[in-house]
Amino acid sequence: MKKYINTFAFMLLLALSACKVSKDIDTPKPELPATFRNAATTADTASIADIQWRNFFTEPTLQKLIDSAITNNYDMQIAVKNIEASQLLFKQVKWNYTPQVNLNVTASTSRPSDNSLNGLSLDQYDIKTKHVEDYSANLALSWEADIWGKIRNQSKTALAQYLQTTEAKKAIQTNIVASVSQGYYNLLMLDEQLNIAQKNVKLNDSTLRIIRLQFDAGQVTSLAVQQAEAQRLAAVQLVPQFEQNITIQENALRILTGSLPDRIERSNTLANIPVNDNLPSGLPSAIVSRRPDVRTAELALNIANAQVGIAKASMYPSLNITAAGGVNSFKASNWFNIPASLFGTVAGGITQPLFNRKSLKTQYEVAKVDRERTVLQFRQSVLNAVGEVSDALVKIEKLKAEQSIAATRVATLQQATGNANLLFRNGMATYLEVITAQGNVLQSELELASIKRAQLSAISDLYRSLGGGWK
Repeated sequence: MKKYINTFAFMLLLALSACKVSKDIDTPKPELPATFRNAATTADTASIADIQWRNFFTEPTLQKLIDSAITNNYDMQIAVKNIEASQLLFKQVKWNYTPQVNLNVTASTSRPSDNSLNGLSLDQYDIKTKHVEDYSANLALSWEADIWGKIRNQSKTALAQYLQTTEAKKAIQTNIVASVSQGYYNLLMLDEQLNIAQKNVKLNDSTLRIIRLQFDAGQVTSLAVQQAEAQRLAAVQLVPQFEQNITIQENALRILTGSLPDRIERSNTLANIPVNDNLPSGLPSAIVSRRPDVRTAELALNIANAQVGIAKASMYPSLNITAAGGVNSFKASNWFNIPASLFGTVAGGITQPLFNRKSLKTQYEVAKVDRERTVLQFRQSVLNAVGEVSDALVKIEKLKAEQSIAATRVATLQQATGNANLLFRNGMATYLEVITAQGNVLQSELELASIKRAQLSAISDLYRSLGGGWK
């Protein structure tokens, strides 16, 4: 009867392995707006984030740079190695369900003291040799029953950590796509600004020659020559600044692509890069599943749930089963004498922590606090993501209006500069009016190039903030 009771108790413990000792917290539903702020009102629920980066960034040189960065960037390569390591750990955790088996082979010899208990025992049994030998070869098995889901939660942790590494790779690629595109647009802006500065230098050279001729004819004073020369030097000074910035930007792009600093060949100009006006942002609810950083925060909650389960399970009894079997002999000549040397043991035990229960309970409470913090971090990641999208949308909207005003201002100042030069040659305008007009048109053209770059950069930022770029 006792045998059946023990068997029933054992089966009952195994059945409890399907029970959960802690309740998981479901992924919270963060408060999300119906639409993004500053998003165009439309019934289309599609998002530019669903577009593959090759189809979103169609400029050939930019595509080549992004492709090289995704392949060769060291952050990407490190992310791939992290995925490989996490995958190995995830596969290893699956073996926690299987028993641990060790092969043990031991041989020992000892001479006990004649006055020791072992020495007196040898005399009692009339064993003439004073050396005690022991030879053993056995397989030892140990297994802990997953009664409270500890191993299952370890597997959940390993899986979530593996998925986090894949999301981290996506996040890195998304940032790389945005960084390369923004760096490329900045490079084209610097090219444009360098051309503007060089063109303005030539214009100032022409004006300076005319003023010097007027000075030689006694029509103007030396002050006019000095002011014209200062205006020319201000434009000349911009040239090395832009050349320096171009080199630095080229180096930065090359490093992003995993290459040594060098010149970047480009066959396009800033003016020829179109600004896309069709930029649907989709629904805010989709950002939770699309943004890699938000998905990482969501997976962190899975890990936190599993850690709470592990901490809770540590407070409950654990069932350990051990077994060993092999051959054993006190003489080497009889070591493998079968079946006489065969032996076997089987044992099972239940361990309940007592004196360290307070420590285990503290660990459990800390795990719950960590889980609550993870929930807050998830909510914060969603809030930040929605904010980034709204910021990008308002930038695109306002930069479009700013670009229209700046383009009109440039056209007006270019016309004014042409009129000022014409009037100056005919003696109907002073040199100050010409210098002022040239200075104004230089600054306005430089600002217009900066606004165009900012527009393209804002579009890249919107694509990234919506979770695009990893496909």
